[in-house]
Amino acid sequence: MSGDGGRNRRKSTRGGPADGPGPVPGRMLRVDGVVLHVLREGSGPVCVLSGGLGMSWFDWDAVAACLAPHRTVVRFDRPGLGLSAPAPEPPTAAGEAARIAHVLDALGLPGPCTVVGHSLAAFHAEAFARLYPDRAAGLVLVDGSVEEDPRPLLPRTVRTAWAGGLASVLSAAGVPRALGPAARRLTTRALTVRDHPGDPYETGAYRTSRVLRACALENATYAYQAAEVAALRPDHPLWGLPVTVLAAYDGSETPRELRWLERQRALATQLGGTFAVAAPAGHLVMADAPDAVATAVLSLTADPDLEGPQRGR
Repeated sequence: MSGDGGRNRRKSTRGGPADGPGPVPGRMLRVDGVVLHVLREGSGPVCVLSGGLGMSWFDWDAVAACLAPHRTVVRFDRPGLGLSAPAPEPPTAAGEAARIAHVLDALGLPGPCTVVGHSLAAFHAEAFARLYPDRAAGLVLVDGSVEEDPRPLLPRTVRTAWAGGLASVLSAAGVPRALGPAARRLTTRALTVRDHPGDPYETGAYRTSRVLRACALENATYAYQAAEVAALRPDHPLWGLPVTVLAAYDGSETPRELRWLERQRALATQLGGTFAVAAPAGHLVMADAPDAVATAVLSLTADPDLEGPQRGR
């Protein structure tokens, strides 16, 4: 399949409502039985962009524009988010790592790729690199989630059942339609240091019960995904994989902000990677500092002796 680049556009079909004006960018692909909204742009080495909890493909628009002249850029909405259909099961870190691999398979891109994971998706990106070492060329964690000692307190089934039930109650009450887009805009303003215009598809996506439920389940499984990744680390090394941890810094000197930078630095050390700072930027680094994200990807270099299958030996 050639790069979309705006040329391969059609209205979404089964499982992916056209929640915006006109044709949907990208295409709908059935992956592991779930219809996902997928975009492929540019040419060159492959780079996958995956956003944090509740985020959509358009959150990466500025970064994709920077990378497309140099990379084959792949973006997709996780189940229930953006324009993708919901999945039958709550998310897991291993499941999302497999989803990245299977999206690339569906696009005919089996070779090594750089995976960029923002916030919660840093767990997915790291799990991909550890579980599919032959397919990982590099890892960029953009203000990624950090949990030094994750210990979920309740059984996973209890948390997900509660979250799904709450989402159903709120949906039945009409909360997503009434407040979803406003909640999305307020969240964006709180997590950025600059003003950013909304995307034309934003209102349609965030007023749906589908997206609300997906957000609730991602939030409910956060600690379990963190624990999954922590459990992978001892037995699934990164074998010299080039890693960059890019932390957001808004310029303040508050203890909370400085502590966050130290935790991000410690993560880079733990993964044997490079630590970098995007400033000024809020948590949504891809909006405030897209150039910094693109630079982190383009400057990632690998030792040729550690590429591909050799790294897993």
